[in-house]
Amino acid sequence: MKLYKSIPMNLIIDVGNTRGKAAVFENDSLVELLVFNEETLIEKVDFFLSKYTIECGIISSVRNMSVNNLDKLKKRLSFIELNSETKVPFKNLYQTPKTLGVDRIALVANASVKFPKANVLIIDAGTCITFDFVNSVNEYRGGAISLGLEMRYKALEKFTSKLPLLEKTELEIVTGNTTETSIHSGVVNGILNEIKGVITQYEKENSYLTVVLTGGDTYFLAKQLKSSIFANPNFVLEGLNTILIYNKEEC
Repeated sequence: MKLYKSIPMNLIIDVGNTRGKAAVFENDSLVELLVFNEETLIEKVDFFLSKYTIECGIISSVRNMSVNNLDKLKKRLSFIELNSETKVPFKNLYQTPKTLGVDRIALVANASVKFPKANVLIIDAGTCITFDFVNSVNEYRGGAISLGLEMRYKALEKFTSKLPLLEKTELEIVTGNTTETSIHSGVVNGILNEIKGVITQYEKENSYLTVVLTGGDTYFLAKQLKSSIFANPNFVLEGLNTILIYNKEEC
């Protein structure tokens, strides 16, 4: 028996580079969130369908999903597959819109609705670190793509003969006095200063800048940045839900 049988919900599926997330929203409120891999996706979706009355869904994937899983999903529910042709609540001025990642589209959609008439810089700290800027007249201007924390640690090990692969850890000292602490200082301090530097650049060019930090490393970085940013690890999911609501007639 469905616990929320009479309440129509939205099903959001976000397939990232490292992991996937499936979430249920009631209007613009997150009700439940589950993490999945390719093998457990259908299991998570079936769980949500048995528990909630799902009205419509949206799929966003930054990598190729298996045709088998896509077919199974479409047999279970009407889905919108986010791409460059999907209608969005902002003006997209990216010169190559077909190459713009769907995760970045979702981030900008959420920013444009959550912070109307504001200059917003969205920083997504995941596998990659992306910077995306939407201005106060709701124009998406583009941004930047950089290496994420884990990628930097792996690169040091892969492209050298003697440096070890380390797990991320909070920065305790700036001047490393061992190889391990030197790597942590280089990677973590490097990213923190990169983010601070980019924020400073945008603040010089845009008054009253709103900064949002999201992604898998949100809290790890937020407590070390110590700046006035909005930390929200579910900003992509919220953005996908925003796009789904904006395109409800397509379901």
